[in-house]
Amino acid sequence: MIRDFNMKSITQILLATIIFSSCQTNTSKESNTAGTDEKTSPVYVRMAKSEIKRNPDPRLLDFREKPKWEYTNGLMCLSFIKAWEASGDEALLNYTKSYADSMILESGKILTYKMRDFNIDRVNPGRFLIELNKISPKPKYQKAIDSLRKQMKGHPRTSEGGFWHKKRYPHQMWLDGLYMGSPFLTLYAKTYNDTALYTDVANQFYLVNKHLYVAEDSLYRHGWDESREQKWADPETGLSPEYWGRAMGWFAMATVDVLENFPKDHPQYAMRIETAKRVAVGIKKYQDPETGLWWQVLDKGGQEGNYLEASVSSMFTYFLLKAVQNDYIDDSYMQIAEKGYDGIINNLIKQNEAGTISLTKVCGVAGLGGNPYRSGTYDYYINEIIRDNDPKGVGPFIMAAILMEESKK
Repeated sequence: MIRDFNMKSITQILLATIIFSSCQTNTSKESNTAGTDEKTSPVYVRMAKSEIKRNPDPRLLDFREKPKWEYTNGLMCLSFIKAWEASGDEALLNYTKSYADSMILESGKILTYKMRDFNIDRVNPGRFLIELNKISPKPKYQKAIDSLRKQMKGHPRTSEGGFWHKKRYPHQMWLDGLYMGSPFLTLYAKTYNDTALYTDVANQFYLVNKHLYVAEDSLYRHGWDESREQKWADPETGLSPEYWGRAMGWFAMATVDVLENFPKDHPQYAMRIETAKRVAVGIKKYQDPETGLWWQVLDKGGQEGNYLEASVSSMFTYFLLKAVQNDYIDDSYMQIAEKGYDGIINNLIKQNEAGTISLTKVCGVAGLGGNPYRSGTYDYYINEIIRDNDPKGVGPFIMAAILMEESKK
């Protein structure tokens, strides 16, 4: 697997392996006293520990052969921090530390990250890094955080101020991008008193509601091209043709995660609440009545080739639990959340012979445009790879499971 690496890459892997092995050794007693024995642990701890077994090097998450600073690693690290906070299991925190310490040099340089790419996905890990810097402060963490903030200061925008998804996807806003950028910026605003950011973040949601929401269906389309130049874009609306589940899942999680750190006395706080209510209506409308899960293409349940998908089901369940617990939406949605969670447990969790557990039926990847070109059609979405334990499903499931455990206390 490492035959194509240069010596610097090999050294980095060895460093991460040493760090992680040390973390496991030093925390074995603490882990046992925290009640994290695999047979009795909460399901979120079991899933996190299963991931550590599957991927001892956190830089190689997402079926990767080479280390990368990426949103999937950021998502998993955030879920591990939350699992550590809930369980006290130090191995989970140390797994996150090993990723940060092996990817960020003492100078603050983030390995594999290129600011000039203006890829909003790369900003997402800054969120877990802010949280980690509160727990275990290091100057290099702060320098890396500031680099990600700097990217967003110069990030290209639509004519109305909406962040492009990537520099190489000009004039386009994707639902995914709201999760990649806005929760980090809101947490940054709160942590470092950069209050002007709140209005900027609110504007991102305003623009998504303005351009990507289709009222008659109570759903949001995956992408919008202001220029109408993309083949996937409707020539009149600029919208992509279908309602992809995980795209709306990213947006749903972004909605509640931004609200968590958004000041209640801000003039646009009420608009943030209304967005949460709007998202909840669509989620309820398209929940599969039999399993409690949600479909890969949301509004075409039961159509040939469509399937009940794990990442959107985990993301929507997380959204509903967090929104109800924080009084963003009505308590009646708790029943929808519980049905969704039970659906995941009963239909998508697999027990493995090694004592680990797996999350099944996760769409591996989907996007718009690019090369080879991704059309955003129904046939495109249902034919993308499906796999077990994709981090885009596992991370949200861990966080949803934590919230479900908390709701029972």
